[in-house]
Amino acid sequence: MDKKIILTDKAPKPVGPYSQAVKVGGFLFVSGQIPIDPETGKIVEGGIREQTRRVMENLKAILEGAGYTFNNVVKVFVFLKDLKTFPEFNEEYSKYFGNEAPARVTVEAGIPKNALLEVSIIAFKEN
Repeated sequence: MDKKIILTDKAPKPVGPYSQAVKVGGFLFVSGQIPIDPETGKIVEGGIREQTRRVMENLKAILEGAGYTFNNVVKVFVFLKDLKTFPEFNEEYSKYFGNEAPARVTVEAGIPKNALLEVSIIAFKEN
């Protein structure tokens, strides 16, 4: 198996025994990202919009670090602290995808560090 660990300093460093992402063949499995600013190591201030932008920028940095883009994303897992924030989340999230949005699941869940959301993705591209 051709397995490669992805780590970029443009996204928050893992705070536990996990990798930012793992590439296997053409697949890229990205760990859940919460709205941590990679420069400060702290959750960004603001509401769901600001936190969504930070999460998406963290995901973008990891994708780019592995040679992928949002166009390569095929599946998204979204965990929201409160489903009432779903419309605002969706507005910010949709700015990162074109007309061919990936498959997605969204659930309400407890999030580490009292963040408002966590997002994990799977991307694919031909080798």
